[in-house]
Amino acid sequence: MAEHGTYEDILSRMLGRVPNSIDRRPGSIIYDALAPAAAELAQMYIELESNQSLSFADTATGEYLDRRTREFGIQRGPATKAKRKGLFFASGSVSLDVPVGTRFSLNDVNYSVIGKISPGEWMLECETAGTLGNRDFGTLLPVDYVEGLARAELSELLVPGEDAETDEALRQRYFEYVNEQPFGGNIADYKQKLNAIDGVGGVKIYPAWNGGGTVKATIITTDYASPSAALIAEVQTAIDPEANGGQGIGLAPIGHRVTITGAQGLSVAVSAVITLAAGTTLGQVRGDLEASMASYLLQLRQNWANESALVIRVAQLEARMLTVPGVVDVSQTTLNGSSGNLVLGSEQIPVLGEVVLSE
Repeated sequence: MAEHGTYEDILSRMLGRVPNSIDRRPGSIIYDALAPAAAELAQMYIELESNQSLSFADTATGEYLDRRTREFGIQRGPATKAKRKGLFFASGSVSLDVPVGTRFSLNDVNYSVIGKISPGEWMLECETAGTLGNRDFGTLLPVDYVEGLARAELSELLVPGEDAETDEALRQRYFEYVNEQPFGGNIADYKQKLNAIDGVGGVKIYPAWNGGGTVKATIITTDYASPSAALIAEVQTAIDPEANGGQGIGLAPIGHRVTITGAQGLSVAVSAVITLAAGTTLGQVRGDLEASMASYLLQLRQNWANESALVIRVAQLEARMLTVPGVVDVSQTTLNGSSGNLVLGSEQIPVLGEVVLSE
């Protein structure tokens, strides 16, 4: 459409309809009369092409993509709030219970106490939706007065907060729904239901893993880490509560006994010999080298749900290390003491462990 709707093409076609006996050169009366009309028509072609793109799922964005996916009952995932573990002490290591609803702050982000885990350990919810509540750890400052409180700490991330679903993530979920046709407890149906639960970033389904009617679902968090026990329990209750297994109380069909497990982190120790450029020291590049390794392992974890088993490849790891300025060569790389590629189990995800670098 665009190649026929440019200003130049439209004006040329319009002038072509004018008799040769009339002056059509730039500056002539007919040229100056047609040029503004051609410009308006060119703008209309641009808007028509834009509207056409917004009407199809593969090119639509924003609210137009929302309207398209809603036709199939698929809603954009909103931003969700992180749930964290808070530790509270009266003095020294003496635990202290705090009232539900008490508010605390860390780095200008507020958290509210929503439930008890154990004496002195409480679940807190970030008051700001999104990934902001996942980041910080450390000393909490009370917003509300708590009698006897000497120290409060924000510790474990229980359920990661998520930002609002992006256009690309929503588009991918829409195509998966349309192409895979989830229905009645098939694998596609379980994937759709589990991925829609807050905190779940990916899932692997193992049908009939312990006999007929049994299903195992292994999940990873939205920040591509091993899920906490709290998140696993929350997902288990939503899908198939343990107390009423197989009765269809949750999202699983009647007769399906579902077991929710979490992806297990495997610490990967890396050792390598680094050849450096003249004037460069190992201390200068160590941070960047470790960051390149961590980035590669994160990339693998992000694709965990789509692979039967992850493989950490030495060549890929070394290629990323070689992008660090000042690094000339990388050799003798080992992963957990082995010089070959490291193959993980189907339910394992890699986490960077000890890094030993030498020249």
